[in-house]
Amino acid sequence: MSLVTEEIKASASEIYHGDEICQEKSKFLLQEVGMPRGLLPLKDIEECGYVKDTGFVWLKQKKSITHKFEKIGKLVSYATEVTAVVEKNKIKRLTGVKTKELLVWITLSDIYVDDPPTGKITFKTPAGLSRSFPVSAFEIEGDVKKAREETGEKEVNGAVEVQEA
Repeated sequence: MSLVTEEIKASASEIYHGDEICQEKSKFLLQEVGMPRGLLPLKDIEECGYVKDTGFVWLKQKKSITHKFEKIGKLVSYATEVTAVVEKNKIKRLTGVKTKELLVWITLSDIYVDDPPTGKITFKTPAGLSRSFPVSAFEIEGDVKKAREETGEKEVNGAVEVQEA
């Protein structure tokens, strides 16, 4: 059963259909609320929407997917429908996202980035357990290189070289 009712759709500030525009809008929204743009690597998104008044967001994709975040070696499963309430540096009441810990899939409920920034992103479960990782593990590779160019950093053989100003 869908959490996105017709009533919610009627109150939505923005609704988009089609993978290309939904990919663009979801990454833009993540960036707007201070989250890494690679946090929701969904595929074949059919619909996405945003209710500005409440911060409620939903994304519907054709089929559920499992994605491995290579930098931290974690598997994350995304259901066909992912919903959340977003606010600055936080994603709350998240549904449709699970992570694999040892041999068990664990539901995630909240994600937040420290303010002021520490370079860490924290994931919480409904049971209150949490785990932090580097924000850089959830960035889109092209975005990381672009950010480095803007700050004058260079990558040399996998290491980052910082230019003095």
